[in-house]
Amino acid sequence: MHSRQESGGAELAFLSRLAQVSSRRTFLKWSGITLGVAAVGCKTDVAGPGDSVSLGTGDTAVLNYAYVLEQLEAAFYIQVARTPYTGITTPELQILTDIRDHEVIHRDFLETALGADAVSKLEFDFTNIDFTSRSEVLNAAKGFEDLGVSAYNGAGPLLTDANLLAALGSIVSVEARHAAVLRDILAPKNAAAGFAGDDVVDVNGLDRSALPSQVLASATDLTHATITSSLP
Repeated sequence: MHSRQESGGAELAFLSRLAQVSSRRTFLKWSGITLGVAAVGCKTDVAGPGDSVSLGTGDTAVLNYAYVLEQLEAAFYIQVARTPYTGITTPELQILTDIRDHEVIHRDFLETALGADAVSKLEFDFTNIDFTSRSEVLNAAKGFEDLGVSAYNGAGPLLTDANLLAALGSIVSVEARHAAVLRDILAPKNAAAGFAGDDVVDVNGLDRSALPSQVLASATDLTHATITSSLP
């Protein structure tokens, strides 16, 4: 199990690259698009620059960890739907809109489940993504979905409540479906770049996983707040 938890390198590398500081040229190019997207939920407080957000402890920390990831994905797909990339087809827009709706449902479900223990809403900086580019948007989407699957796989064993494990298991299976359809859009009927490539499935046919501390170390760079966690 330990070796599997440390094998999500491709997903973490994707997040690290995405979080690198944009050049001034990139900023000016995309200054006409709203790239800092706040997740929409029930809570009114938003964690801003310099704020510290604690996930809590135990199962609450795991749920808040998942909530942060779902805020990230929902915010990304909300932006994609608002500013579709150049040349997007009707089927592609429908798929991405459906994924957006799923991520918003996941986000809101976790916020409701956490209640008063839910962390603040977060803002995310997607400045490094060219939202007019089909390749950049779809590859970023695939990266987020692969990351989500590996993150849930790594967090699941940390839960003590079997009902919560079942709930998160239902979410991660949907995330895996997202990853599969995005791979097919990017490389239709291409076995080498297919739904179960070596970058996400290990030699035993098992999805790769990543520890929360690994994911959060990179995800924090995409937010305006610092996320603190007691999770391994």
